[in-house]
Amino acid sequence: MSHHLLEGVQLCHRYADGTEALRGLDFCIRHGESVALVGANGAGKSTLLQHLNGTLLPTSGAVKIGGITVCKETLRDIRRTVGMVFQDPDDQLFMSTVFEDVAFGPRNLGLPDADVETRVRQALDRVEIGHLAHKPPFRLSGGEKRRAAIATVLSMSPDVLVMDEPSAGLDPRSRRQLIGLLKDFQHTKLIATHDLDLVLDLCDRTLVMHQGKLMADGPTREIFADAALLEACHLEKPFSMQGCPVCGRT
Repeated sequence: MSHHLLEGVQLCHRYADGTEALRGLDFCIRHGESVALVGANGAGKSTLLQHLNGTLLPTSGAVKIGGITVCKETLRDIRRTVGMVFQDPDDQLFMSTVFEDVAFGPRNLGLPDADVETRVRQALDRVEIGHLAHKPPFRLSGGEKRRAAIATVLSMSPDVLVMDEPSAGLDPRSRRQLIGLLKDFQHTKLIATHDLDLVLDLCDRTLVMHQGKLMADGPTREIFADAALLEACHLEKPFSMQGCPVCGRT
């Protein structure tokens, strides 16, 4: 599968209760880009992310990964290509040890034990928690759980890394460590977050959603400098771009 494009084509999703969560989204993300997805609560961010690995399927329109449409028939290949890190790490950590959690995906691919061991060790080393391999996930800190959840995805060797609120609940030190970790990844990345200062650190491009629609797509600093756009989409400037309350300087 070519992984050079991640596309939405007139993507729409309506939930069973009639809620229109996505309304005709068109976007294209190329290989190696690091892109942020921002918007107020209820904008449709998480719904969009769940379409990228087939957790949800469109009501109409399409999502394409490397030119292949995401549908029931292509889910196995899509999920090898797109790694999803959920907002709550506990949704991805359910085995007795961190090692077993990270090994779960490769084992389900039918890989030999030696290859599984190699993938797990490489993933854990990459997120710098190799020393936690045999620790139960429920005994990890919030930052350690986040790293372990990322490792479960990396062990599948995806081409696209999709993350939902990766810095949620992290203390300042764990947040800084996460930013440093993500800066080193060469994957195509789509990061949905309310942490706009994290976006400034990681993403050159930003998509803005509001009420299920894509309202803007452009360079991150230009997006965050557009006061009218931010106001219309119920967003605030990142703290680092706000003026000092005393002297007014940014």
